[in-house]
Amino acid sequence: MAAISKVPKPRVDSAFDPDTPEVRTLAERVFHQLQSAIVRGELPPGSKITEPGLSKSYGISRGPLREAMRRLEAHRLIERVPHVGARVVKLSMKELIELFDVREALESMAARLAAEHMGPKEIQGLRDVLAVHESQSDLQRGEAYYQREGDLDFHYLIVQGSHNRMLMNLLCDDLYYLVRLYRTQFSASGARPQRAFVEHHRIVDAIEAGDAELAELLMRRHVSASRENVADRYAAMLADGQTDS
Repeated sequence: MAAISKVPKPRVDSAFDPDTPEVRTLAERVFHQLQSAIVRGELPPGSKITEPGLSKSYGISRGPLREAMRRLEAHRLIERVPHVGARVVKLSMKELIELFDVREALESMAARLAAEHMGPKEIQGLRDVLAVHESQSDLQRGEAYYQREGDLDFHYLIVQGSHNRMLMNLLCDDLYYLVRLYRTQFSASGARPQRAFVEHHRIVDAIEAGDAELAELLMRRHVSASRENVADRYAAMLADGQTDS
C-alpha cells in the first residue's frame, strides 16, 4: 500500500450520510484522486487495492469510497478478481494492441468529422491547448508529453469536435481513462513526444482547412505510431521482467 500514500489525502468529515450531496461530492473528489494516481502509475497496474486500506489512507468512510471504486470499475481502471479482490487493471499485450486498434479506427473517424463540423472558436481552442502543451518543461526537454484530462487533452477536444454523441460517449467516457493510462505511462520515449506534438499541429491544420480526408489520414497515422511506440515499450518491460503478459 506504499504507493497509495503518495496521493494527497483529502480532508473530509467521515460522519457524512452517504446519500447526501456532500458525500457524492466527496466520492467524486476521491474518484478523481484515485484515477489520477492510477493514470500516473502511483498505483501500478496489477496492484491490489482494498477498501480498508484506502479508507485508512484517505481518512474517509466506506460509503463515498465504495462509490468512487464503483466508478473506477465502470471506467475500467480497476477490476474484481475472484479470490483476490480489487486490483488496478493490467492489460496484456494483446489487449493493449486491441485498445489502440479501436483508438485508431474511432479517433480517425472523429478527426474526419471534426474537419466537417468544428467552427473557428473550437479550432482556436485546439491551438490554445497546443500552446499550453508547448510551454510544458517535460515536452521542451523531450522527456514526455503529458496532457491533462478533459479540455486540456488534445484528443478529447478532437472527439468533442466531431459533434457525434456516440463517439463522445465511447471515447470521452467509456474508454477515456483506460486510454489515458496507457498513453501516459507508455507513450513517452525517445523522440516520440516531440513528434507527437508536431503531428497534433498537422492534424489541426487539416481540420482548419476543412480537409476531412487528410485529417482522418493524419490521425490514423498518429495513433498507429503511438501504438507501435507503446508496444515497443511494453515488450521492453516484459523483457526486463517489469511486467507480465
